[in-house]
Amino acid sequence: MGRVVITHSTYIKGLIPILKKLARNEKIKTITPAIITKVRGRSSKLIIRISVITIGGFKAIARKGQSAQEIFITTDMNVDELRYLLNKYCSK
Repeated sequence: MGRVVITHSTYIKGLIPILKKLARNEKIKTITPAIITKVRGRSSKLIIRISVITIGGFKAIARKGQSAQEIFITTDMNVDELRYLLNKYCSK
């Protein structure tokens, strides 16, 4: 079971509950939400997609409305397992 690192005072609405569900998986070590940026496009619902493979895990991007937030996930999962879990928790 992993942990969600709470470092900022602001997050995309609805992101933290999804990350806490994801952190319950035994292969997840840490999940760290990072910088929030404003983007051109609009996303009506919260979407999390894997962006880059990093040493020890992945960088993902969460988008909702005109906001995007980086998320760093340290895990032993492969990309397909993580993508499956992200889609499962974001679709609820």
